[in-house]
Amino acid sequence: MSKQVKTNVMRILDRAKIEYEALEYPHGNEAVEGNEVAVLMGQNPDTVFKTLVVRGKSGEYYVFDIPVNTTLNLKKAAKVVGEKSIEMTHVKDLKKICGYERGNVSPLGMRGSFVTVFDESALSFERIYISAGKIGTQVCVNPVEIIKLINARTSGIV
Repeated sequence: MSKQVKTNVMRILDRAKIEYEALEYPHGNEAVEGNEVAVLMGQNPDTVFKTLVVRGKSGEYYVFDIPVNTTLNLKKAAKVVGEKSIEMTHVKDLKKICGYERGNVSPLGMRGSFVTVFDESALSFERIYISAGKIGTQVCVNPVEIIKLINARTSGIV
């Protein structure tokens, strides 16, 4: 059995002394849709969170984490961050904005510091799954610890 390579996300969790479990799923070197990730890992899709990067009318970028089986309510999300409106960031722009590409965006270890909001449903679970910053790898973590670590907010955004 080969040793798992640590991602930047895992190193951040280690430094913060936050317990996590790393899980891998088959991916063929391609991004896998969130619901499929939950199925491949055998997990409840309500506990598997996807990280979305949006741009506000002001030009500022924001990060939202929501369950993979839901859709971000752009109007609610805009209101939460005090923007008139927001729009999804184009996939081709993700790498230069946050340092991640589609399929491996994580709320941890981004290139910049962004206002981050988790859907309040995350607090309903002792553990949630977020991207480990690498396609095919997720980390299972305590949502309260992650939210505190990155100074994120929670709100009903789906």
